[in-house]
Amino acid sequence: MDVFSSPDFDHHEQVVMASDAETGLKAIIAIHSTHRGPALGGCRMWAYASETEAVRDALRLSRGMSYKSSLAGLPLGGGKSVIIGDARTTKTPALMEAMGRAVERLAGRYVVAEDVGTNTEDMASIRKHTRHVSGVLPEQGGSGDPSPATAWGVFNGLKQAVKHKLKTDSLEGVHVAVQGLGHVGYYLAEHLHKAGARLTVTDIRPENLERAVQELGATAIDPDRIYGVDAEVFAPCALGAVVNDSTLPQFRFKIIAGAANNQLAEARHGFILLERGVLYTPDYALNAGGVINVGYEYISGPNGYDRDKAWAHINRIPDTIARIFALADAEGIPTSLAADRLAEEGLGKTAPTGTSKAA
Repeated sequence: MDVFSSPDFDHHEQVVMASDAETGLKAIIAIHSTHRGPALGGCRMWAYASETEAVRDALRLSRGMSYKSSLAGLPLGGGKSVIIGDARTTKTPALMEAMGRAVERLAGRYVVAEDVGTNTEDMASIRKHTRHVSGVLPEQGGSGDPSPATAWGVFNGLKQAVKHKLKTDSLEGVHVAVQGLGHVGYYLAEHLHKAGARLTVTDIRPENLERAVQELGATAIDPDRIYGVDAEVFAPCALGAVVNDSTLPQFRFKIIAGAANNQLAEARHGFILLERGVLYTPDYALNAGGVINVGYEYISGPNGYDRDKAWAHINRIPDTIARIFALADAEGIPTSLAADRLAEEGLGKTAPTGTSKAA
């Protein structure tokens, strides 16, 4: 299992393996950058096919968090942790407490929050052993589930993309294909429905699809058919690398704007989207609502979280998206590269011409 020679290793400051024999914890904590402050990033629990796959995910996600916090203007760096295991069958409070002890050993360099496979209750377990945790329950002085904040930012950023590409301020009748109806995806679908959008949705869980059909009037399709839907907007809200050599030929979308991290399988796919006239809304700019929310919680300290201030910051996401589009148009470059350049200004680094590191 190579780390330093991995194409996803981007001069990470620290990569830590954490284990606990009693609880079965097997985790990787990747700290990409503390240039702006402590490396904040969620803890993902997933049944990875291999340890190599888990390390790769941690590297890609942590790097994306550095770019996300920088572009959002937060005094935070980028990190991520992944736990190898099925959250539905192997996660226990004791395992999450062991994760808390692992975080504490990093002495504040890494701040953990929730992600795919973890929730506010897990953060409460982690909090028993470290204060370097965010996204805890409101009754503990925290901001709670960050999913609504993420979805709200994505929704408003998506509207900015529609305005830029389709020249309209309204989502009435705009066809959106939503991939993934987890917490963020379903909140986003609700916002889109209220705004008058027409929804085609997919998810690996039939009960989520049935709910969307019943509550939102959505059209449900099988997961492998979502890439070929004739919709104006594709909103990926599941896992990453969905823009790749296999899916791209199927696209009839004009806009890609969703909550998933690392949507581009490779940096070159941003250039292909530009060539095909598809407006890509860089994921780490669009889905920053969650990290802004938990970031305000951590920065403010116990019982200092101010929701109004956090959400006022989230409401500036469309302005960031507009800056990215303006730079991309002015220089004739992919929006992915434009976002990287803006983010790298805050990381004290310059992107090589023609590359996009946070794909």
